Amino acid sequence: MLRWLPLLLILISASCFAQVDRVLVDKSKRRMYLMDGQQIVKEYRIALGKRPQGHKIREGDQRTPEGRYYLDFVLDQSDFYRSIHISYPNQADIDYAARLKLDPGGDIKIHGLRNGEQRPAQFVQSFDWTDGCIAITNEEMDELLSLVSVGTPIDIEW
Repeated sequence: MLRWLPLLLILISASCFAQVDRVLVDKSKRRMYLMDGQQIVKEYRIALGKRPQGHKIREGDQRTPEGRYYLDFVLDQSDFYRSIHISYPNQADIDYAARLKLDPGGDIKIHGLRNGEQRPAQFVQSFDWTDGCIAITNEEMDELLSLVSVGTPIDIEW
């Protein structure tokens, strides 16, 4: 039994330090997955924009964008408990909105609860309430920021 202990310790330590190389959001399931290759490192229940189905096209449409973006900077000061910004709009989003003579919007983030929120996190996570962002609990936000790096790709799909 003792001869397996070193191998067991290596396996345990490797799983504790899994590298998150991508964030995957499944809007239809209201789930966000932190991925290490094809392995799910962590799963979160999420709240989305009030009109979650379909790709974000314009400012104020209350949709969460779909496609490949990047987590590009962390905000510790906002109307919400900590957040990390998503690189929406990309050039394709800007060009499409311009053809339609619309403002594509922006300021899309993964964030915690609204500052001062008094209702339990489980209640707040039971419906879509953002203007297009991805919301998780404050504790989950702290955990997410400890596991992902600026520059991590995020794939958002229905």
